[in-house]
Amino acid sequence: MPDITLPDGTIKSFKQAVSVMDVAQSIGPGLAKATLAGKCDGELVDAAAMIKQNAAVTLITAKDTAGLDILRHSCAHLLAQAVKQLFPSAQVTIGPVIEDGFYYDFAFGRPFTPEDLAAIEKRMAEIVNDNLSISRKVLTREEAIDYFSSIGEHYKVKIIQDLPEDEILTLYTQGEFTDLCRGPHVPSTGSLKVFKLTKVSGAYWRGDSNNEMLQRIYGTAWGDKKALKAYLTRLEEAEKRDHRKLAKQLNLYHMQEEAPGMVFWHEAGWAIWQTIETYIRDMTHKAGYEEIKTPQLIDVSLWEKSGHKAKFSDEMFLTATESREFAIKPMSCPGHIQVFNQGLRSYRDLPTRFAEFGSCHRCEPSGALHGLMRVRGFVQDDGHIFCTESQIQQEVADFMDQAYKLYADFGFHSLDIKVATRPDNRIGSDAVWDKAEKALAEALKSKDIPFDYLPGEGAFYGPKIEIHLRDCLGRAWQCGTIQVDFAMPERLGATYVAEDNSKHIPVMIHRAIIGSMERFIGILIEHYAGFFPVWLAPIQVMVMGISDKHIDYVKKVTDYLQKNGFRAKSDLRNEKIGYKIREHTLNRVPYQLVVGDREVADQLVSVRTCKGQDLGQMTQDDFACLVNDKIQQRALSDTIVEEE
Repeated sequence: MPDITLPDGTIKSFKQAVSVMDVAQSIGPGLAKATLAGKCDGELVDAAAMIKQNAAVTLITAKDTAGLDILRHSCAHLLAQAVKQLFPSAQVTIGPVIEDGFYYDFAFGRPFTPEDLAAIEKRMAEIVNDNLSISRKVLTREEAIDYFSSIGEHYKVKIIQDLPEDEILTLYTQGEFTDLCRGPHVPSTGSLKVFKLTKVSGAYWRGDSNNEMLQRIYGTAWGDKKALKAYLTRLEEAEKRDHRKLAKQLNLYHMQEEAPGMVFWHEAGWAIWQTIETYIRDMTHKAGYEEIKTPQLIDVSLWEKSGHKAKFSDEMFLTATESREFAIKPMSCPGHIQVFNQGLRSYRDLPTRFAEFGSCHRCEPSGALHGLMRVRGFVQDDGHIFCTESQIQQEVADFMDQAYKLYADFGFHSLDIKVATRPDNRIGSDAVWDKAEKALAEALKSKDIPFDYLPGEGAFYGPKIEIHLRDCLGRAWQCGTIQVDFAMPERLGATYVAEDNSKHIPVMIHRAIIGSMERFIGILIEHYAGFFPVWLAPIQVMVMGISDKHIDYVKKVTDYLQKNGFRAKSDLRNEKIGYKIREHTLNRVPYQLVVGDREVADQLVSVRTCKGQDLGQMTQDDFACLVNDKIQQRALSDTIVEEE
């Protein structure tokens, strides 16, 4: 006779074992219809899962985040079933949930076409109308391998063979289609009414370019049509803002096959970079950081001592010379410890804060590379703080203040804070991890900052706070991070002399606010659609004359602005002024100065914004004051085009 405790504290008693769906039915048919799965004593389970003893139960619907994930995962299976019905020779591989949707990878003899996608989506709708029940079955490893071998699904066999020996294998069946999956899933295909296939692309098996190319079909699924429509609208807007297209239009950078995952910065893009770097350098100096620079190549033995070689060997670029093996640094932390280790450190020296624009390289799979968002060569706003345990909370709190200020200045005001806790593969004792995790949580609580936990997602050497910023389209980007590390300083011999003259090991705090400079610039391009606020814009002012007789005055105004520190340029082409204005508006130049006979005679400039506003005539000094005020305030007005 299980007693079921509901989230509101209500207790329902049953005379025999019941399913999650039975619990929903006991409350009401409407809730039962909406129930997709359940959470039993904190564990997500299918709606058909049986409850045999007292338990706390939460019913999961499409209104819950977990419910949306279950909908999307079930839609991935729906997609695979439709593909197998239409293209029986296709082999299924993996089909995970991703942000706002799902995908499934297929091994097929040719690329899927837009016409194929339309046919697949139509067949998915037919399977939904069939309302096929979805059932779960547990198999042994041998049984699962035999089953998928018998139906020719060789990729599933490979997946099973790579799983740990003690992994419990579950199969989900809907109609004639069966797939390997941990679940849970919706009760039947009839629950999957609101979905849309969005695109198809190539993807390497296991993300390795040495493996065969697969066909990846992406889709999205939602709880209602209104949410789907809103998402598709955001998707259209995101396509317009794609940083790769805008970067080409605005001549910011390029990439080429001879240097995969590396960026060739052009003048305009590098101007944005330098502005961000100057901002960060000023911020870190004011916060008491010493800026340092550490080598690109370091003997592999140091990476072995630090633990990085065992953890990241597949992502490290290695090279050898004179019988020694070196690694191109994937991160800066071991190098910063080497700087700390030079000379005798006292407790009076702590906290010691190092900052570096750390140039790092990681061997990302070629199939995962994506413009500025995923690269092989990148620069981080690296920082490491060496301190005592008693100083951790204050250092973390100060970092959070810096991060909130930086994000606000760059136009991001919606942040999600998460604490990632100990992973299975880690170094250090549980006692040390307890202290580190508690220190991060207490620092956030001291600032009244709400946060969620990410169990098991900490770094191998310590827990971390992750800062996820949301852009103008509501997309989340994980940028800032701060990590407490009790292990690496000990591994690399870092010590300081305590007040009693004994040697102690410092705590090491790893921190970065923007993370990769490249990725942050990509985020900024998409957030602003290339219409950067004037303080960030690569060209802040374009000066134009109505005819050739105004060239000398155009040069004079441009020279004045450049000498006063503005990024100003002249357009001296023999083109109509309307053509020039249109071109520089398309190029997102915040301010355009037009000069003609009247401006030359009165020593004035006519001011326009890329938003199309005519600010009228003013003196050069008045214009300089106007723009300088916008720069100092890091203002977003006047120059930003409002999207519909």
